[in-house]
Amino acid sequence: MVKTVIFDMDGVIVDTEPVHKYAYFRHFEELNIDVSEAMYATFTGNSTRNVFQKLKNTFDLQEEVENLILRKRSLFNDAFDTKPDLELIPGVFDLIKDLHAHDIELILASSASKGTIERVFNRFGLHPYFSHKVSGEDFPKSKPDPAIFLHAASLATCIKDECVIIEDSTNGVKAAVAADIFCIGYNSENSKLQSLDGAGYFVHDFKHINAGIIKTLK
Repeated sequence: MVKTVIFDMDGVIVDTEPVHKYAYFRHFEELNIDVSEAMYATFTGNSTRNVFQKLKNTFDLQEEVENLILRKRSLFNDAFDTKPDLELIPGVFDLIKDLHAHDIELILASSASKGTIERVFNRFGLHPYFSHKVSGEDFPKSKPDPAIFLHAASLATCIKDECVIIEDSTNGVKAAVAADIFCIGYNSENSKLQSLDGAGYFVHDFKHINAGIIKTLK
């Protein structure tokens, strides 16, 4: 029986992707580099550090990765703070409350920075529902490397076999599979150019899933 649900954040709890994309492409313009939509899609599930390490190698950028991260983060924070229509993914808050009410532990495992995670959790009052929040900035490799999910599972009050992961990206599902943790693939309208092959269960609308269904997935 499932006792812990590990959530991804971007695209699963909140759609900050348009804000990230705005910040990234503003930065790409400043750097005078041409990043295609197809290339940008491959970054989904990667930490900002890993994205800029790849860009630095691909475009032979002279700037230090840390400076690139700080500039993009500044652009993101400015946009995040001034965007009034940023909302949680439809149905996810009800799911979070339902899982919590049924004593299912919730852990966040997101490639986002700690700062971005805190901004989202503060804005939407999510702190009371999650026992742990794990950021991808603490790991040298991004998803599809399974390290972040293995660490999240190690923090759970149950064994790894009693955990499930909710993911919406190709890299996230691959990381869940590599960690040998059952994955729920959230296939939303925001999951563009993402393959969820490898997930054991699929949901298109969080209104169609609840604690009772999730508990029976294992």
